[in-house]
Parts: sequence; C-alpha cells; structure tokens
Amino acid sequence: MAGVTVPIARGAAANASTPRLADIAAQASVSEATASRVLNGKAGVATATRQRVLAALDVLGYERPTRLRQRSAGLIGLVIPELTNPIFPAFAQVIEQVLAGHGYTPVLCTQMPGGATEDELVEQLEQRGVNGIVFLSGLHADTTADPARYTQLAARGVPFVLINGYHPQIEASFVSPDDRAAAEMAVRHLVELGHERIGLAVGPTRYVPAQRKAEGFTDALHDLLGVPRGDAELLIQRTLFSVEGGQAAAGVLLDQGCTGIVCASDLMALGAVREARRRGLDVPREVSVVGYDDSPLIAFTDPPLTTVRQPVQAMATAAVGALLEELRGNPVQRAEFVFQPELVVRGSTAQVPQR
Repeated sequence: MAGVTVPIARGAAANASTPRLADIAAQASVSEATASRVLNGKAGVATATRQRVLAALDVLGYERPTRLRQRSAGLIGLVIPELTNPIFPAFAQVIEQVLAGHGYTPVLCTQMPGGATEDELVEQLEQRGVNGIVFLSGLHADTTADPARYTQLAARGVPFVLINGYHPQIEASFVSPDDRAAAEMAVRHLVELGHERIGLAVGPTRYVPAQRKAEGFTDALHDLLGVPRGDAELLIQRTLFSVEGGQAAAGVLLDQGCTGIVCASDLMALGAVREARRRGLDVPREVSVVGYDDSPLIAFTDPPLTTVRQPVQAMATAAVGALLEELRGNPVQRAEFVFQPELVVRGSTAQVPQR
C-alpha cells in the first residue's frame, strides 16, 4: 500500500498535491491499514487512534474529507480574563482540544480593559444558546464579587464549571491547583539553597489564589525558618499580575534585603529578574527568583526560570469532564477538586550568596 494516496484537497488549490497514506500513518504512528480505515470512515478504530489520524491530517496541513467532519454536539463557552498572560491561552488550548474531541464547538470569550464584562459575555453566550460554560479565573475568584450571578445562571439551566478560584457560596464543580502547596514548594526550595530572607510577590488580597499563596508562604517561613507569621506578612508585596507588577514588588523586597523572591506568576518573575538586573544584581548568583505557572517558553528565558508548574492538562481535562457529565444528566459532585503543582528547577535559582 506504499503508493496509495488519499484524495484530500488543500483548500481551494485544485492542483495541490495530495498526502500519501504512508505519510499520514507515519505522522499518527499507526499502520497504513488503520489510517485508511479512519480516512474512509470505517468502524472498528479506537477513539484515541482515530483522533491521532485526524490530528496527523491537521499537522500535515490538509483538510479533512467531508465525510469525516463531525456535526457539532453543541456550543460551550469559555470565559477567560485575558490572552496576554500565556497561562490563559495554554488553558484555552487544552480545553478547546478536549471539547472538540467530544464533538463540542468551543466559543472563546476574552475580557479586556474597557471591553465586555464577564456578565455581558455570559449574556451573549446565552443568547447564542450555549450548552454550558467554563469559567477560568473569573469573578468567582474575587471575594468582593457577588456570587449570586452564578446562582442565577444555574437557575436559568446553564451548566458551568469554575477553574482557579473557590467560593463556598457557589454550588458548582471547582477545579483548582493547590496554591498553598505551590508557595510552600517554592519557599522550601529556596531554604534548601540556604536563603533565609525570602519575599513573596503576589496579587491583590481579594483573589482566592493570592490569599492561598500568601497563607502557604507565611506557613512555610514559620515552619522552615521559624519566622513569626506577623514578620512573614511584612515580606509579602501585593501587586498586579504582570511584569511591571513583579518588578515593582521586587524593588521593595530587594530593599528589604531579600535574596530569594517567590512570584505568583511567571510574568511577575520576569519582572523581578528585570528589577534585579536593573540594580546590577546577577540572577541567580546574587538573587534567586521562582515563578509560578510554567507557561510556554518560560524554559527559554534568560536565565531559564525556576517555577512551580500548574497542572494545566489535568485541570482542564477534569473541568471539561465535570461539565460534560452534567450535560449528560449525570450527578456531579459540587465540590472543589484540588490538583498538585510541581516544582521545576531551572537556572534562576542558586545557592545563597556568601556575605
């Protein structure tokens, strides 16, 4: 079957070459016979294998045959705060892939300063008849926001799931990373490197993830270094989740004599590195910096960033799974599902400098 080709047009280019079956099979790591069955719409192929073959077509840049185009099972809204922080597109990509694998069409809604609010986006999604909504780091994570909006959404019969931010007054499935453990991991890593003066750059207090990271930080300083919790609080700088916010927080912490800085996002960590270098300090020889998220490309920064990896794949898959179970009419536990982060050690942390 080495010379068999599959009639797949490349867009409107009628004279474009067609991919060889062998190329598709090799890309998908399946036999040519299996690839042929998928491309001809035959039964008897595992779902995961079928997805690999279809993904191979996409990677090779060819359109899927008309007979393979699935009819959408419905629309699922995805409401996220922004796209400038790379962790949010990372979540969106996984969520959209999982939804597409189940036949649903994702509808991405992004909030921007001066743009539509979360409530306005939800209203627009409802007008389009979405089957459900996934909220990522939305108002549910803000302790000052009214949780009644989610109760009203549920009363209107719209299933939803919430990622990153727990609220006890909202009856829903929550998916979160263990923010306290994340902060503790970062502090422990710096303590093991000999650092004794460690600071935290984190977001505003009103956000649940920021609260939990601050709690984990103060507990870790107390348990590992014997720092009174009141004194540990003085080593926390609450700022914006941005490069600029991280830089401003790092400036204060460096003035306080910190040799290690834990940041609540990778972007903030890059800001901390920028501030250290602005002062002529070497990272990591003189100042160690730890980020959070392990968003794409962070491994390629200068220096490569030590960070606490947020389990994006597992969290996104679990969130979609909970939503789909509800759409199928199966009872879903109204609780918070907490996922463990992972410390990824790279080049932005080192032994404490000798005085």
